[in-house]
Amino acid sequence: MPELKVSAIREGTVIDHIPAGKGLKVIEILKLGKLSNGGAVLLAINVPSKKLGRKDIVKVEGKFLSEEEVNKIALVAPTATVNIIRDYEVVEKFKVEIPDVIEGILRCANPNCITHYEYVTTKFYVISREPLKVRCHYCERTMEEEEILANL
Repeated sequence: MPELKVSAIREGTVIDHIPAGKGLKVIEILKLGKLSNGGAVLLAINVPSKKLGRKDIVKVEGKFLSEEEVNKIALVAPTATVNIIRDYEVVEKFKVEIPDVIEGILRCANPNCITHYEYVTTKFYVISREPLKVRCHYCERTMEEEEILANL
């Protein structure tokens, strides 16, 4: 099988080991369609992976992720690794982790939740990582993966 060849980036971030089919959601979360610095964005979909069988990869030139962005990626792609590139070298590499408490990055799916009517920071407790389930601090609604992805 031919090997995937992609040019190196000088500065930026590579998000690897994204479950196959989730790469577009990662691009959406990071708002990469709205990059103003003109940096290249590469999305490789359904590429062979020893660890996952198939995976997606997102490579972003000139962008470094915030903690909030990393936490959002963890919800979508809990197997992902983030590589920080500086001067064509990987200077930092880490696996994303779903935090025990998710604050301010997820909307509650309950239309009657106080978070839709009052200015309060949303807060969810992770009750299961596999399959992903969270519970709202305010209304105690449990949300599963499909609702979580729809409310990021």
